Amino acid sequence: MKNPPHMHPQTSSVSEGFDPTLSVMAVRPPIYPVSTYCFPNAAAAAHYFEVLLGKKDAVPGEPIGLVYARLNHPNAEMFEDSLRSVERGAHAAAAFTSGMSAITTTIFTLARPGTKILYQRPVYGGTDHVFRGILPGWNVDAIAVDPDRWDEALAAHGKDVSMVYIETPANPTLAMIDLDAMRVLVDRHCPGGGVPIVVDNTFLGPVFQSPLEHGADLCVYSATKFLGGHSDLVAGAITAKDPAIVTRVKANRAFFGTICEPFTAWMLQRSMATLWLRMTKQSKNASKLVDVIKAHPAVERVHYPTLFVGDQARIFRKQCRAPGSMIAIDLRGGREAAFRFLDQLSLVRLAVSLGGVESLASHPRTTTASEMSDEDLRASGVTEGLVRISVGVEYWRDLAKDITGALDAAAR
Repeated sequence: MKNPPHMHPQTSSVSEGFDPTLSVMAVRPPIYPVSTYCFPNAAAAAHYFEVLLGKKDAVPGEPIGLVYARLNHPNAEMFEDSLRSVERGAHAAAAFTSGMSAITTTIFTLARPGTKILYQRPVYGGTDHVFRGILPGWNVDAIAVDPDRWDEALAAHGKDVSMVYIETPANPTLAMIDLDAMRVLVDRHCPGGGVPIVVDNTFLGPVFQSPLEHGADLCVYSATKFLGGHSDLVAGAITAKDPAIVTRVKANRAFFGTICEPFTAWMLQRSMATLWLRMTKQSKNASKLVDVIKAHPAVERVHYPTLFVGDQARIFRKQCRAPGSMIAIDLRGGREAAFRFLDQLSLVRLAVSLGGVESLASHPRTTTASEMSDEDLRASGVTEGLVRISVGVEYWRDLAKDITGALDAAAR
Protein backbone atom coordinates (compact mmCIF):
# COMPACT_ATOMS: atom_id res chain seq x y z
CA MET A 1 0.00 0.00 0.00
CA LYS A 2 1.53 3.31 -1.08
CA ASN A 3 0.78 6.56 0.70
CA PRO A 4 -0.13 9.66 -1.33
CA PRO A 5 3.04 11.13 -2.89
CA HIS A 6 2.72 14.46 -1.05
CA MET A 7 3.22 12.88 2.37
CA HIS A 8 6.34 13.77 4.34
CA PRO A 9 8.82 10.91 4.88
CA GLN A 10 8.09 11.09 8.61
CA THR A 11 4.61 9.86 7.75
CA SER A 12 5.47 7.38 5.02
CA SER A 13 8.10 5.75 7.24
CA VAL A 14 5.34 4.55 9.57
CA SER A 15 3.13 2.70 7.09
CA GLU A 16 4.53 2.70 3.55
CA GLY A 17 4.64 -0.74 1.97
CA PHE A 18 2.15 -2.41 4.30
CA ASP A 19 -1.41 -3.24 3.22
CA PRO A 20 -3.54 -4.54 6.14
CA THR A 21 -5.95 -6.22 3.70
CA LEU A 22 -3.15 -8.65 2.77
CA SER A 23 -2.48 -9.56 6.41
CA VAL A 24 -5.86 -10.36 7.97
CA MET A 25 -6.26 -6.63 8.73
CA ALA A 26 -3.36 -6.52 11.18
CA VAL A 27 -2.47 -2.95 12.10
CA ARG A 28 1.26 -3.66 11.83
CA PRO A 29 3.13 -6.10 9.57
CA PRO A 30 3.39 -9.74 10.66
CA ILE A 31 6.48 -11.89 10.11
CA TYR A 32 6.46 -14.29 7.18
CA PRO A 33 8.94 -17.12 8.01
CA VAL A 34 8.22 -18.82 4.71
CA SER A 35 10.71 -20.19 2.16
CA THR A 36 8.44 -21.00 -0.80
CA TYR A 37 5.34 -19.42 -2.36
CA CYS A 38 2.68 -20.86 -4.68
CA PHE A 39 2.05 -19.56 -8.19
CA PRO A 40 -1.42 -18.85 -9.58
CA ASN A 41 -0.48 -20.69 -12.80
CA ALA A 42 2.53 -21.95 -14.77
CA ALA A 43 2.71 -18.90 -17.05
CA ALA A 44 2.89 -16.61 -14.01
CA ALA A 45 5.72 -18.72 -12.55
CA ALA A 46 7.73 -18.38 -15.75
CA HIS A 47 7.11 -14.63 -15.91
CA TYR A 48 8.06 -14.05 -12.27
CA PHE A 49 11.39 -15.80 -12.79
CA GLU A 50 12.15 -13.79 -15.93
CA VAL A 51 11.58 -10.52 -14.10
CA LEU A 52 13.25 -11.41 -10.81
CA LEU A 53 16.37 -12.74 -12.52
CA GLY A 54 16.69 -9.64 -14.68
CA LYS A 55 15.92 -11.34 -17.99
CA LYS A 56 12.85 -9.22 -18.65
CA ASP A 57 11.53 -5.86 -17.43
CA ALA A 58 8.30 -5.73 -15.53
CA VAL A 59 5.52 -3.59 -16.94
CA PRO A 60 5.37 -0.33 -14.93
CA GLY A 61 3.06 -0.84 -11.98
CA GLU A 62 2.91 -4.57 -12.51
CA PRO A 63 2.92 -6.55 -9.23
CA ILE A 64 5.46 -9.38 -9.27
CA GLY A 65 4.44 -12.25 -7.07
CA LEU A 66 6.48 -14.00 -4.44
CA VAL A 67 8.61 -16.96 -5.47
CA TYR A 68 11.28 -18.09 -3.02
CA ALA A 69 12.74 -16.29 0.00
CA ARG A 70 16.22 -16.11 -1.52
CA LEU A 71 14.75 -13.96 -4.31
CA ASN A 72 12.00 -12.02 -2.52
CA HIS A 73 9.68 -12.24 0.45
CA PRO A 74 6.99 -10.03 2.03
CA ASN A 75 9.04 -8.61 4.90
CA ALA A 76 11.94 -7.57 2.69
CA GLU A 77 9.59 -5.95 0.19
CA MET A 78 7.73 -4.04 2.91
CA PHE A 79 10.98 -2.70 4.37
CA GLU A 80 12.24 -1.80 0.91
CA ASP A 81 9.08 0.16 0.18
CA SER A 82 9.39 1.97 3.51
CA LEU A 83 13.03 2.89 2.89
CA ARG A 84 12.34 3.99 -0.68
CA SER A 85 9.59 6.27 0.58
CA VAL A 86 11.89 8.14 2.97
CA GLU A 87 14.93 8.38 0.66
CA ARG A 88 14.33 11.57 -1.32
CA GLY A 89 14.97 10.92 -5.00
CA ALA A 90 14.76 7.12 -4.69
CA HIS A 91 12.58 4.96 -6.91
CA ALA A 92 13.74 1.55 -5.69
CA ALA A 93 15.46 -0.12 -2.74
CA ALA A 94 16.87 -3.50 -1.76
CA ALA A 95 17.54 -5.17 1.60
CA PHE A 96 20.62 -7.24 2.46
CA THR A 97 22.04 -9.45 5.19
CA SER A 98 24.58 -6.77 6.23
CA GLY A 99 26.07 -3.47 5.19
CA MET A 100 29.06 -5.30 3.75
CA SER A 101 26.85 -7.63 1.69
CA ALA A 102 25.04 -4.56 0.31
CA ILE A 103 28.39 -3.00 -0.59
CA THR A 104 29.96 -6.11 -2.10
CA THR A 105 26.87 -7.15 -4.06
CA THR A 106 26.67 -3.63 -5.49
CA ILE A 107 30.38 -3.55 -6.36
CA PHE A 108 30.29 -6.93 -8.10
CA THR A 109 27.25 -5.78 -10.06
CA LEU A 110 28.65 -2.46 -11.27
CA ALA A 111 32.39 -3.14 -11.60
CA ARG A 112 33.93 -5.30 -14.31
CA PRO A 113 37.37 -6.94 -14.70
CA GLY A 114 39.84 -4.55 -16.26
CA THR A 115 38.07 -1.45 -14.91
CA LYS A 116 38.87 0.91 -12.05
CA ILE A 117 36.99 2.14 -9.02
CA LEU A 118 37.91 5.54 -7.64
CA TYR A 119 37.14 6.10 -3.97
CA GLN A 120 37.87 8.81 -1.47
CA ARG A 121 39.77 8.02 1.69
CA PRO A 122 39.08 7.26 4.42
CA VAL A 123 36.42 4.61 3.96
CA TYR A 124 35.16 2.09 6.48
CA GLY A 125 37.79 -0.59 7.15
CA GLY A 126 35.67 -3.43 5.76
CA THR A 127 35.12 -1.52 2.51
CA ASP A 128 38.83 -0.73 2.38
CA HIS A 129 39.60 -4.45 2.67
CA VAL A 130 37.32 -5.26 -0.28
CA PHE A 131 38.97 -2.55 -2.37
CA ARG A 132 42.56 -3.46 -1.51
CA GLY A 133 42.43 -7.11 -0.55
CA ILE A 134 39.74 -8.69 -2.75
CA LEU A 135 39.15 -6.70 -5.94
CA PRO A 136 42.74 -6.99 -7.26
CA GLY A 137 42.18 -10.76 -7.52
CA TRP A 138 39.24 -10.01 -9.82
CA ASN A 139 41.31 -7.63 -11.95
CA VAL A 140 39.54 -4.54 -10.62
CA ASP A 141 41.85 -1.72 -9.57
CA ALA A 142 40.51 0.39 -6.68
CA ILE A 143 42.35 3.71 -6.39
CA ALA A 144 42.21 5.89 -3.27
CA VAL A 145 41.81 9.59 -3.99
CA ASP A 146 42.53 12.48 -1.64
CA PRO A 147 39.70 15.04 -1.37
CA ASP A 148 41.56 17.73 -3.30
CA ARG A 149 42.79 15.39 -6.11
CA TRP A 150 39.53 14.27 -7.70
CA ASP A 151 39.85 16.38 -10.85
CA GLU A 152 43.35 15.05 -11.41
CA ALA A 153 42.39 11.42 -10.67
CA LEU A 154 39.37 11.46 -12.96
CA ALA A 155 41.37 13.11 -15.74
CA ALA A 156 43.97 10.34 -15.49
CA HIS A 157 41.62 7.34 -15.15
CA GLY A 158 38.22 8.48 -16.42
CA LYS A 159 38.12 6.26 -19.51
CA ASP A 160 38.57 3.13 -17.37
CA VAL A 161 36.34 4.02 -14.40
CA SER A 162 33.32 1.77 -13.77
CA MET A 163 32.26 3.33 -10.46
CA VAL A 164 33.02 6.20 -8.08
CA TYR A 165 32.57 5.32 -4.40
CA ILE A 166 32.21 7.92 -1.67
CA GLU A 167 31.52 8.06 2.05
CA THR A 168 30.22 11.43 3.14
CA PRO A 169 30.53 12.09 6.02
CA ALA A 170 33.57 9.81 6.03
CA ASN A 171 34.14 7.18 8.68
CA PRO A 172 35.58 8.13 11.15
CA THR A 173 36.71 11.72 10.41
CA LEU A 174 33.32 13.05 9.19
CA ALA A 175 35.03 14.72 6.21
CA MET A 176 32.48 15.67 3.54
CA ILE A 177 32.51 15.66 -0.26
CA ASP A 178 30.51 18.00 -2.49
CA LEU A 179 28.34 15.53 -4.42
CA ASP A 180 27.04 18.05 -6.95
CA ALA A 181 30.61 19.01 -7.83
CA MET A 182 31.57 15.33 -8.02
CA ARG A 183 28.76 14.69 -10.50
CA VAL A 184 30.09 17.46 -12.74
CA LEU A 185 33.64 16.07 -12.58
CA VAL A 186 32.57 12.48 -13.29
CA ASP A 187 30.44 13.49 -16.27
CA ARG A 188 33.26 15.69 -17.60
CA HIS A 189 36.02 13.10 -17.42
CA CYS A 190 34.25 9.77 -18.04
CA PRO A 191 33.52 9.32 -21.76
CA GLY A 192 29.95 8.49 -22.65
CA GLY A 193 28.64 9.29 -19.18
CA GLY A 194 26.78 6.76 -17.15
CA VAL A 195 29.48 6.13 -14.56
CA PRO A 196 27.56 5.64 -11.31
CA ILE A 197 28.37 7.50 -8.12
CA VAL A 198 27.75 5.28 -5.09
CA VAL A 199 27.49 7.00 -1.70
CA ASP A 200 27.69 5.35 1.70
CA ASN A 201 25.12 7.48 3.53
CA THR A 202 25.17 5.53 6.80
CA PHE A 203 26.33 8.37 9.06
CA LEU A 204 23.54 10.84 8.23
CA GLY A 205 20.95 8.50 6.77
CA PRO A 206 17.96 9.54 4.69
CA VAL A 207 16.82 11.82 7.50
CA PHE A 208 19.67 14.35 7.31
CA GLN A 209 21.18 13.89 3.83
CA SER A 210 19.78 12.98 0.40
CA PRO A 211 22.68 12.08 -1.93
CA LEU A 212 20.33 11.09 -4.76
CA GLU A 213 19.19 14.72 -4.97
CA HIS A 214 22.80 15.88 -5.28
CA GLY A 215 24.04 13.78 -8.18
CA ALA A 216 24.53 10.32 -6.65
CA ASP A 217 23.06 7.31 -8.42
CA LEU A 218 22.93 4.86 -5.54
CA CYS A 219 23.10 4.98 -1.73
CA VAL A 220 24.37 2.14 0.41
CA TYR A 221 23.61 1.67 4.10
CA SER A 222 24.67 -0.44 6.98
CA ALA A 223 21.07 -0.83 8.15
CA THR A 224 22.53 -2.22 11.37
CA LYS A 225 23.14 1.38 12.34
CA PHE A 226 20.52 4.15 12.33
CA LEU A 227 17.94 2.36 10.17
CA GLY A 228 17.82 -0.50 12.67
CA GLY A 229 18.73 1.76 15.54
CA HIS A 230 18.62 -0.66 18.48
CA SER A 231 21.84 -2.70 18.16
CA ASP A 232 19.75 -5.87 17.84
CA LEU A 233 20.15 -6.75 14.16
CA VAL A 234 22.66 -6.87 11.30
CA ALA A 235 21.46 -5.76 7.86
CA GLY A 236 22.22 -3.59 4.86
CA ALA A 237 20.32 -1.71 2.18
CA ILE A 238 20.63 0.23 -1.05
CA THR A 239 18.45 2.87 -2.68
CA ALA A 240 18.68 4.25 -6.20
CA LYS A 241 17.21 6.74 -8.63
CA ASP A 242 16.96 4.21 -11.42
CA PRO A 243 15.03 1.02 -10.61
CA ALA A 244 17.01 -0.75 -13.35
CA ILE A 245 20.18 -0.54 -11.25
CA VAL A 246 18.41 -2.09 -8.27
CA THR A 247 16.98 -4.80 -10.51
CA ARG A 248 20.52 -5.70 -11.62
CA VAL A 249 21.78 -5.75 -8.03
CA LYS A 250 18.82 -7.84 -6.89
CA ALA A 251 19.51 -10.39 -9.64
CA ASN A 252 22.99 -10.90 -8.18
CA ARG A 253 21.62 -10.80 -4.65
CA ALA A 254 19.49 -13.83 -5.53
CA PHE A 255 22.54 -15.88 -6.45
CA PHE A 256 24.86 -14.53 -3.76
CA GLY A 257 22.18 -15.30 -1.17
CA THR A 258 22.51 -11.86 0.42
CA ILE A 259 18.84 -10.95 0.86
CA CYS A 260 17.81 -9.91 4.38
CA GLU A 261 15.86 -12.71 6.07
CA PRO A 262 12.24 -12.20 7.22
CA PHE A 263 12.67 -11.61 10.96
CA THR A 264 15.42 -9.03 10.46
CA ALA A 265 13.44 -7.28 7.72
CA TRP A 266 10.43 -7.19 10.04
CA MET A 267 12.55 -5.58 12.79
CA LEU A 268 13.89 -3.05 10.29
CA GLN A 269 10.39 -1.96 9.31
CA ARG A 270 9.51 -1.70 12.99
CA SER A 271 12.48 0.62 13.43
CA MET A 272 11.61 2.79 10.43
CA ALA A 273 8.55 4.08 12.30
CA THR A 274 10.79 5.77 14.89
CA LEU A 275 13.67 6.74 12.59
CA TRP A 276 12.96 10.48 12.65
CA LEU A 277 12.34 10.54 16.40
CA ARG A 278 15.58 8.72 17.21
CA MET A 279 17.88 10.51 14.82
CA THR A 280 16.52 13.95 15.70
CA LYS A 281 17.02 13.31 19.43
CA GLN A 282 20.51 11.90 18.84
CA SER A 283 21.55 14.87 16.71
CA LYS A 284 20.30 17.35 19.30
CA ASN A 285 22.19 15.49 22.03
CA ALA A 286 25.40 15.52 20.00
CA SER A 287 25.11 19.24 19.25
CA LYS A 288 24.93 19.96 22.97
CA LEU A 289 27.78 17.60 23.86
CA VAL A 290 30.12 19.16 21.30
CA ASP A 291 30.08 22.43 23.23
CA VAL A 292 31.16 20.57 26.38
CA ILE A 293 33.83 18.49 24.64
CA LYS A 294 35.54 21.24 22.66
CA ALA A 295 36.16 23.28 25.81
CA HIS A 296 38.09 20.52 27.62
CA PRO A 297 41.91 20.87 27.72
CA ALA A 298 42.41 17.17 26.88
CA VAL A 299 40.90 17.77 23.45
CA GLU A 300 43.05 18.90 20.56
CA ARG A 301 40.32 18.93 17.92
CA VAL A 302 36.66 18.02 17.56
CA HIS A 303 35.34 16.76 14.21
CA TYR A 304 31.66 17.70 13.94
CA PRO A 305 29.73 19.37 11.11
CA THR A 306 28.68 22.48 13.05
CA LEU A 307 32.37 23.17 13.76
CA PHE A 308 33.45 22.90 10.13
CA VAL A 309 35.01 25.94 8.49
CA GLY A 310 35.73 26.94 4.90
CA ASP A 311 34.72 24.54 2.14
CA GLN A 312 33.64 21.80 4.56
CA ALA A 313 31.20 24.22 6.18
CA ARG A 314 29.85 25.19 2.76
CA ILE A 315 29.25 21.55 1.83
CA PHE A 316 27.50 20.88 5.13
CA ARG A 317 25.17 23.85 4.74
CA LYS A 318 24.30 22.95 1.15
CA GLN A 319 24.04 19.19 1.42
CA CYS A 320 22.78 18.33 4.91
CA ARG A 321 19.70 19.10 6.98
CA ALA A 322 21.30 18.50 10.40
CA PRO A 323 24.75 17.57 11.78
CA GLY A 324 23.83 14.11 13.02
CA SER A 325 25.06 12.27 16.09
CA MET A 326 28.58 11.15 15.20
CA ILE A 327 31.47 12.97 16.89
CA ALA A 328 35.20 12.35 16.43
CA ILE A 329 37.66 13.70 18.99
CA ASP A 330 41.43 14.06 18.66
CA LEU A 331 42.88 13.77 22.16
CA ARG A 332 46.22 15.20 23.24
CA GLY A 333 48.52 12.37 24.22
CA GLY A 334 47.78 9.95 21.39
CA ARG A 335 46.77 6.33 21.94
CA GLU A 336 47.51 6.32 25.66
CA ALA A 337 45.17 9.25 26.25
CA ALA A 338 42.52 7.71 23.99
CA PHE A 339 42.63 4.42 25.90
CA ARG A 340 42.42 6.22 29.27
CA PHE A 341 39.37 8.08 27.97
CA LEU A 342 37.66 4.94 26.70
CA ASP A 343 38.42 2.89 29.81
CA GLN A 344 36.97 5.59 32.10
CA LEU A 345 33.59 5.74 30.34
CA SER A 346 30.68 4.00 32.07
CA LEU A 347 27.40 5.27 30.60
CA VAL A 348 28.91 5.44 27.13
CA ARG A 349 29.77 1.85 26.20
CA LEU A 350 33.11 0.84 24.71
CA ALA A 351 32.03 -0.88 21.49
CA VAL A 352 32.17 -0.60 17.73
CA SER A 353 29.11 0.03 15.57
CA LEU A 354 26.99 3.15 15.84
CA GLY A 355 23.53 4.58 15.41
CA GLY A 356 21.85 2.72 18.26
CA VAL A 357 19.72 4.24 21.01
CA GLU A 358 22.67 3.77 23.39
CA SER A 359 25.86 5.84 23.18
CA LEU A 360 29.01 4.03 22.05
CA ALA A 361 32.67 4.98 21.75
CA SER A 362 35.63 3.33 20.03
CA HIS A 363 39.23 3.80 18.90
CA PRO A 364 39.06 3.52 15.09
CA ARG A 365 42.79 3.12 14.46
CA THR A 366 42.88 -0.17 16.37
CA THR A 367 39.37 -1.38 15.47
CA THR A 368 37.15 -0.35 12.56
CA ALA A 369 39.94 1.41 10.61
CA SER A 370 42.64 -1.15 11.40
CA GLU A 371 42.31 -2.64 7.89
CA MET A 372 43.65 0.59 6.41
CA SER A 373 47.30 0.99 5.48
CA ASP A 374 49.53 3.29 7.55
CA GLU A 375 49.72 5.61 4.55
CA ASP A 376 45.94 5.85 4.29
CA LEU A 377 45.57 6.35 8.03
CA ARG A 378 48.04 9.23 7.96
CA ALA A 379 46.59 10.78 4.81
CA SER A 380 43.05 10.49 6.18
CA GLY A 381 43.79 12.03 9.57
CA VAL A 382 42.92 8.89 11.54
CA THR A 383 45.34 9.57 14.37
CA GLU A 384 46.35 7.50 17.39
CA GLY A 385 44.42 9.93 19.56
CA LEU A 386 41.19 9.83 17.54
CA VAL A 387 38.09 8.56 19.34
CA ARG A 388 34.72 8.12 17.65
CA ILE A 389 31.52 8.62 19.62
CA SER A 390 28.04 7.61 18.50
CA VAL A 391 25.61 9.61 20.61
CA GLY A 392 22.41 7.89 21.73
CA VAL A 393 19.07 9.08 23.08
CA GLU A 394 20.02 9.29 26.77
CA TYR A 395 19.62 12.54 28.72
CA TRP A 396 22.44 14.69 27.39
CA ARG A 397 23.56 15.99 30.80
CA ASP A 398 24.18 12.44 31.99
CA LEU A 399 26.27 11.85 28.87
CA ALA A 400 28.13 15.11 29.42
CA LYS A 401 29.03 14.10 32.97
CA ASP A 402 30.32 10.71 31.83
CA ILE A 403 32.33 12.13 28.94
CA THR A 404 33.78 14.95 31.03
CA GLY A 405 35.00 12.48 33.63
CA ALA A 406 36.62 10.40 30.92
CA LEU A 407 38.27 13.49 29.43
CA ASP A 408 39.66 14.32 32.86
CA ALA A 409 41.22 10.84 32.94
CA ALA A 410 42.65 11.33 29.45
CA ALA A 411 44.35 14.54 30.54
CA ARG A 412 46.30 12.90 33.40
